[in-house]
Amino acid sequence: MTILEQARVEINKTDSEMAMLFERRMKAVESVIAYKIANSLHIFDASREAEVIEKNSLLIKEPKLVEYYKEFITALMNISKKYQQDIAEEVVKQKEN
Repeated sequence: MTILEQARVEINKTDSEMAMLFERRMKAVESVIAYKIANSLHIFDASREAEVIEKNSLLIKEPKLVEYYKEFITALMNISKKYQQDIAEEVVKQKEN
């Protein structure tokens, strides 16, 4: 197996693990939006988002990857907010019916 093939195997394995972790995270997001709806809280909390980015970026051991990680976690949080918004809109629709 070439170095490229080995790297692709590792990437595929990592992507599989990330898919499982993504689903786990999004299940937690469902709990978050349920709480926010029940307590009339906004979906977006800028200070919490900044705190999460900074705290989690400290987990990255390779300094050259920190900025890329911040982009990654920001994109992930944007996806989470969109998912929360979609759920909140569905709840509103259900209440209207």
